[in-house]
Amino acid sequence: MVDLQHYIESGILEEYALGVLNAAERADVERMAQEHPAIEQELTAIVGGLDAYAEAHALTPPDGMRERVLQAWENSIRETGPASAEPLAGPVAATPIAPPRMVASSSVAERAAAATPHEAVVRQLPAAAASGRTRWLVAASVALLILSGLGNYLLYNRLKETESSLEVAQTQQSRYAATQQAALNDRDQQLRILRNQAFRTVDLKGTPKAPDALARVYYNRDTKAVYVDVRNLPALPEGKQYQLWALDNGQPVDAGMVATTTASGDSIQQMKNIASAQAFAMTVEDIGGVASPTMSTLTVIGNI
Repeated sequence: MVDLQHYIESGILEEYALGVLNAAERADVERMAQEHPAIEQELTAIVGGLDAYAEAHALTPPDGMRERVLQAWENSIRETGPASAEPLAGPVAATPIAPPRMVASSSVAERAAAATPHEAVVRQLPAAAASGRTRWLVAASVALLILSGLGNYLLYNRLKETESSLEVAQTQQSRYAATQQAALNDRDQQLRILRNQAFRTVDLKGTPKAPDALARVYYNRDTKAVYVDVRNLPALPEGKQYQLWALDNGQPVDAGMVATTTASGDSIQQMKNIASAQAFAMTVEDIGGVASPTMSTLTVIGNI
């Protein structure tokens, strides 16, 4: 089945009206016009438009043009041989040449047959305009395609940037959630320690070297667990760290190094398990700790 709209928009009707089709193509257009009223109506409108264009652009020849043309014709006949026709008697009145018009008929074939050479010339006038319109449409289509491609490219890049930003945000959120969960777990553990009656509380008070220092140790004799809670300790010099000692029958036992965050009072830290102890103390040692405490740096001490 013929797609009439596609056939009408193909441009073949304009080419027919302009007289640029061959005999076979013209016959095919005339057949289509006879079979389909929509095509005949469109073709009639196109031909009418060309007629209107020709009429709008028709020029009236200047005065005396007709006499000059006829006089030149007579002179040419005299020079080439005997006149085959009697010369026109009397002056010929100058009459403006009417603009050629297409002959209206009920069928496309009759209109094509009625077209004179002058009309063929007139019909060729819009060809440049039609060609220019076609080139404009092609250029506009190419520009639209380029803009569409550029827009898609920018949109794709923006989408990728958004996805990357979303991934970064999700990663940061996951890390924050993990940190908050760890802090929550640590607080829960500290709360359980504080509420556990099995833990003995040992307050470590400052020595004359640091009278305002204060710390607290939680010691469970059953599980041997030891936790330290710093309340107030002097700031440490570079390269130093607090070390916790358990005193068992007067002998110091290493209970572990106090972390920087613990020393600043931010959390409760679990230390090394201690089997037996009657007191706890802290000294300032080199980072990593020592085997025996430096008594000159004793900061806090407390008995159970």
